[in-house]
Amino acid sequence: MKLVSWNVAGLRACLKKGFVPFFEKINADIFCLQEVKITEEELKFKPDGYEFYLNSAQKKGYSGTLIYTKHKPLNVTFGMKIEEHDQEGRMITLEFNNFYLINVYVPNSKRGLLRLDYRMTWENDFLNYIKTLEKNKPVIFCGDLNVCHQEIDIANPKTNLRSAGFTIEERKKFSRLLESGYIDTYRYQNPTKVAYTWWSYFAHARERNIGWRLDYFVISKQLLSNMKEATIYEDILGSDHCPIGLEIKDVL
Repeated sequence: MKLVSWNVAGLRACLKKGFVPFFEKINADIFCLQEVKITEEELKFKPDGYEFYLNSAQKKGYSGTLIYTKHKPLNVTFGMKIEEHDQEGRMITLEFNNFYLINVYVPNSKRGLLRLDYRMTWENDFLNYIKTLEKNKPVIFCGDLNVCHQEIDIANPKTNLRSAGFTIEERKKFSRLLESGYIDTYRYQNPTKVAYTWWSYFAHARERNIGWRLDYFVISKQLLSNMKEATIYEDILGSDHCPIGLEIKDVL
C-alpha cells in the first residue's frame, strides 16, 4: 500500500505546476494534501478510481486538507471535534478495518511566535486525539507538522532557535509525542541522512538546498513490522514543499 503526503501551497496553483503527472505516475493508494486553499465548489481535480474528502477552512483561500483514496473508508471525521481547532480545515481522519489514517496540517506558530501558545494547546489536544483512537486500532498520521525535530532536520539550526518550527517548545512536544509510542518513519529508516521537505522561495534556497524537514509520516509502534519504505520526493516541484511517501504492507 502506497501513501503520499504533500503540502501543495494552493492546489489550483500546484495543478498548473506538474501536480497531475506526479499524481498519475506515483499511483498512490491514498494521497493526502495540505494547504489546498479551496472550497468543494472550486475542486476540479476528481480523478477516476478515487474517493475524495475535503475539509475547507472557514476563511476562504486559507489552509484546508484533502484526501484522495482508492479504498473507501469505514468512517470519515473532519477535525478533532474541538471547536477551537476545527475552524481552519486542518485535519481529516479516515477509519479503515485495521488502522486510522490522519491527514493533518499543524498550525504554524507564526513570525514572532505570535501563535506559539495556541500551538502548544493544539499539540496537547492532538496527542490526546490520536491516543484515544489508538485504543481501538493503530494510527498513521501524515502531513505538514510544522516542526523540525532535530538539528539534522534543518540547514541552519543555530540561527533558527527562536524561529517558528524550530523552537525548543515545538521540538519537545514532538519528542513527547514520539515517546508516547510513535515512529517518525523517515528518520527511523534514515538516522543520519540530511533531507528536507520545505525551502523558502527567497535567496534560491531550494537550489542551494537550504531547507527544513517539516513533513512526516508517523505510525504507531505496532505497525513497525508493516513498514516497507519511507521516501522524500525532493526533486518534485510545484510547491515550496515536496511530497513524501510511505509504503506499508498488510494494513487493509
